[in-house]
Amino acid sequence: MAQDVTAWVERLARFGFAAKGFVYAVVGLLAVQTAIGVGGRTTDSEGALSTIAQQPFGQVLLALVAIGLVGYVLWRLVEALLDPEHKGHDAKGIVQRLGYGLNAIVYAGLAWSALQLLVGASSGGSSPQSMTARLMAQPFGQWLVGTVGAGIIGLSFYEFYEAFTASFRKRLNLHEMSDREQIWAIRIGRLGLAARGVVFALIGIFLIQAARRANPNQARGLDGALQALAQQPYGPWLLGIVALGLIAYGIHMVVQARYRRIAAPQLEDMSVAVKQ
Repeated sequence: MAQDVTAWVERLARFGFAAKGFVYAVVGLLAVQTAIGVGGRTTDSEGALSTIAQQPFGQVLLALVAIGLVGYVLWRLVEALLDPEHKGHDAKGIVQRLGYGLNAIVYAGLAWSALQLLVGASSGGSSPQSMTARLMAQPFGQWLVGTVGAGIIGLSFYEFYEAFTASFRKRLNLHEMSDREQIWAIRIGRLGLAARGVVFALIGIFLIQAARRANPNQARGLDGALQALAQQPYGPWLLGIVALGLIAYGIHMVVQARYRRIAAPQLEDMSVAVKQ
């Protein structure tokens, strides 16, 4: 019984990484089309879900993505609560596990949007501007928005660090790949993480601008960051490079789905966590 539970946790986690990668690849593909002038649009993850739903067999694809995203959320919750990778209870471990929990919350919202699209309801997703306005309405709201922006910029530096050092290799079963597959997996991972770093940096900068000017309309999400790139000198080139990087990140997630080392918790570990 315990082995069956562990196997299902691992399967859901791997399916979740693949679903996340598929969504990123769609965002990147649409942005590439915009950059080269053959249609497409700059959009975010929810926009990607809408695009998926409009394709042939779109409802089937969307259902699979929704299931995968739910699996991804469950895995991040397992990482946050059960600590199967033994991050520990020191400051560093707690911060990492809190990050897993926040990641679960973000993708739970995306999974909910996918489920609403499946039943024909409006996703009801909040825009970055409306979420920033709600946060800014709180006591010390401008400081809160600025802190969130600084945190996202910090996350972008972590993405750049991972891209530069290729530290994600430690999480992959590289021995299961050929030498050529290893080389390409590392190259694609670096490109994808660097592109995410660029996008996160822009989102963080926009939030800090919103905080400084006390104007929630200054906030931008993923789509806004891509639009900002397109509006720069050599914008189509910048947008195209980052868009290709987002496609690479999607592929990187699929590689993670196949080769990631996943230490799924045993059933007795779950029982201990529940008692605690």
